[in-house]
Amino acid sequence: MSTTHIFNVEMTCEGCSGAVDRVLGRLKGQGVDSVSISLPEQKVSVTSTLSSDQLLEVIKKTGKKTTYVGTE
Repeated sequence: MSTTHIFNVEMTCEGCSGAVDRVLGRLKGQGVDSVSISLPEQKVSVTSTLSSDQLLEVIKKTGKKTTYVGTE
């Protein structure tokens, strides 16, 4: 079953949000169903069967400061 996890990610530009989208996009069909990024709110929503810890590690690969907020 998929859960929507919310993360606050320090993103300052389209390049930052693009990097987050790319790393999560690689997991589409492998546990990630959908990704929604709000640059103004610096918020990333991921609907996935993966755990929040797994997703946090993936997002952190971008080098952006990331914190887990909770589920939607």
